[in-house]
Amino acid sequence: MSRFDATENRINLTHQRFSSYPREPAMLVRLVKAISQHVHDTANLVLRQYGLNHTDYNVLMMLYGCQQEGMTVTQLRDAAAEKSANVTRVCNILCDRGWMARFADPRDRRRVLVSLTPEGEALVEQFLPSMSSLLNQYGAAFDARETAQLEALLKRLLGVAEQIERDL
Repeated sequence: MSRFDATENRINLTHQRFSSYPREPAMLVRLVKAISQHVHDTANLVLRQYGLNHTDYNVLMMLYGCQQEGMTVTQLRDAAAEKSANVTRVCNILCDRGWMARFADPRDRRRVLVSLTPEGEALVEQFLPSMSSLLNQYGAAFDARETAQLEALLKRLLGVAEQIERDL
């Protein structure tokens, strides 16, 4: 029995009580939310030993995977899929800890960029084995074909979600 069973029962009952309530899309949205919460909570447990949380990890990883010399906070917010205030708070903390630095964009000195410091890169490389192991455990649920199919389906759903948000 999954903790999600009670949620599924409530969705089913809502559909029975209000027949035009779309059961299948509601299930998909709730499943994505439940999975996201589990991933977030589990990542927090793994990252705690490094003095980090999942939001810190998302910001650090987007900077670690950045090919250019830095990113604006807006670019970082979009890449990490976090709220602006949250990214600003995390950036302040990571800067205070010496893992991230702010500097003027050499092409436009009015813009501020952020990047990892050498200490920040070393920290990422310290926790990457633990996080890679966790990600591999999630990935083990599917074979390569299923993984590619699920990725394509989730990207399509993300595109729809982004369009709905733009339209509102």
